[in-house]
Amino acid sequence: MLRRHGFGPRKGEHQPPSEFAPTGKFGRMFPNLPAFTPSEEGLTQLGNAMNDTDPNNPKGDNINVPAGYTYLGQFIDHDITFDTTALGDMMVDPLAVKNFRTPKLDLDSLYGSGPDVQPYLYQIDDSDLFLIGKTNQQPGGGDSSIPTELPNDLPRSPSTLAIIGDPRNDENLIVAQTHLAFLKFHNKIVEGIRDGSIKSDSIMGKSTFEAARELVVWHYQWIVLFDFLSRVIDQKQLIEVLEGGRRFFKFGQDPFMPVEFSVAAYRLGHSMIRADYDYNRVFTSRPGGVTPATLQLLFLFTAQSGQIVPIPSDWIIDWRRFFPIDPNVPVNLSRQLDPFLVDPLKNLPNVPPPNSLAVRNLLRGRNLGLPAGQDVARCMGFRPLSKEDISTGQDGNVAAQFGFDVKSPLWYYILKEAQIQGNGVRLGDVGSRILAEVFVGLIEGDRNSFLSRCSQWTPILPSEKPGTFTMTDLLKFVGDANPIGD
Repeated sequence: MLRRHGFGPRKGEHQPPSEFAPTGKFGRMFPNLPAFTPSEEGLTQLGNAMNDTDPNNPKGDNINVPAGYTYLGQFIDHDITFDTTALGDMMVDPLAVKNFRTPKLDLDSLYGSGPDVQPYLYQIDDSDLFLIGKTNQQPGGGDSSIPTELPNDLPRSPSTLAIIGDPRNDENLIVAQTHLAFLKFHNKIVEGIRDGSIKSDSIMGKSTFEAARELVVWHYQWIVLFDFLSRVIDQKQLIEVLEGGRRFFKFGQDPFMPVEFSVAAYRLGHSMIRADYDYNRVFTSRPGGVTPATLQLLFLFTAQSGQIVPIPSDWIIDWRRFFPIDPNVPVNLSRQLDPFLVDPLKNLPNVPPPNSLAVRNLLRGRNLGLPAGQDVARCMGFRPLSKEDISTGQDGNVAAQFGFDVKSPLWYYILKEAQIQGNGVRLGDVGSRILAEVFVGLIEGDRNSFLSRCSQWTPILPSEKPGTFTMTDLLKFVGDANPIGD
C-alpha cells in the first residue's frame, strides 16, 4: 500500500482520490501515526501550568536569539498559513481546512496579487512602489517633540485599516513595523535597479517590478533558511535536509501545509515572547524612558484593537534594540525555547474562552488529531524523551498526573525537547527536523524560488559578510533603523 504523506487515515475522515494533499490545503506529515486525543481537562491543566513565573529574570533569556526574530517568525507564519477554522470545531479533518495563504515563502502576504490586480497596495503614480503610511498628525503622549506625519506606519484607509496583503500583520506593533520594513526593502531595491546601483544578470528581460520582487523574495528566502532557521534549530538537521534531501515532508507537484508544523512545531514562537520590551528611547525601562513597551501596549497601537492609529511618531521602532545592528546598543533577547509562556498570554483579549494561549494550542492539536510527540520521535528514528525528562518542573508534575510523560501533546513535547536537548536556546531533534524539512520543502516546491531556479545562487545585496544576507543586513540596507534618534 502506498504511504499517503499528504493526509492520514483518521476515523471519520474522507480519503481524497490522490496520493497527496490538494494544493491550498493542510495535510499530515505522519499520516500513519494514531491521533492523540487526551481529555480536555488534562490539556487545560497542563496549559495552565505552562506559565513563565519570572518573566524578567535574565536566566530565562535566549542569548542566541534577539527578540526581533520572534516577530520575524510571526511575519513568516503569516506568509505561509491562514487557517480560519474555529477552535470549537471538534476533530477537524485537515484536508477539509482551507489554507488561505499559499504554502510557499513567496511573500504573497506582502505583494498580494500584484499591482494589476490589487493596485490599492501600490502608489497611484508609480505602481512599482508600495504605498508607505505616515504617523499620526497628533504628537505622541510619550514625547511630543518628535515630528508628526513621518513615513513610518503602514498605509491606511480612512477607516484606519491597514492597506496590506495580510491584515494579521497589523495585529501587534512589532509585526506591523516588520511588514513596513519589507515594504521599504522592496522600494529601496526598485530605486537601486533604476539608478544602476543594483546589477544582476537575473534582472535582464524583466520589468522593474518583477526584478525587484524576485530579489526581495530570494533574499527573504535566504534569511528564512540561514538566519532565522539557523538560530532556532539544530543546524545539523538543516544541513542533513539540504544535502541529503527530505525524508518526511513529501508532496506531489505543489507543497501542502502539514498540521504537525503549523499547529505544533512552528508554534515555538509563543514561548519566545517577552512580557515587555525596550522598544525605543521613549518606551523603555532605561533612564529617560516613559515606560517599557508591554504586550498590552503593542496590541493597542493597531487598527485591529480599534485604538490609536495611525501610530504616534514616538511609537516608531528602534530596530537596533531588536537586531544586532549597532554593537553599542543592547538588544532585547527572546525568552528561552521551553514550555513556559509569559503571563499576558494567559489572558488573551478579544477571544472566546479559553483565553490562555497555551490551552488553546493544546486543544487545537487535539482537535486536529495530532500524534503524540513520542510517536513522532520514534517514527523519525530519534530516541524519545524519557518519563523522567518530561516530568521535570512545574509543568512536568502536571504532565505526569495525566500520563503525558508517556505520551505527550506534540506542541508541548517539542517545547520540552527544546528545554532538555537544546538547553532552551534551540529546538531538539523532532522540532528541528520538522522545521528543517518543511521550510526546505516549501522553498523547493516553489518553482520560482532560488533553490528551484538557481540552487547555487547567493545574495547580491550589500551585507556584513559578502555572499550571505541577514535581517540585520536588510535593515541596514533600508537605512531606517532608528528614525526618532537617540
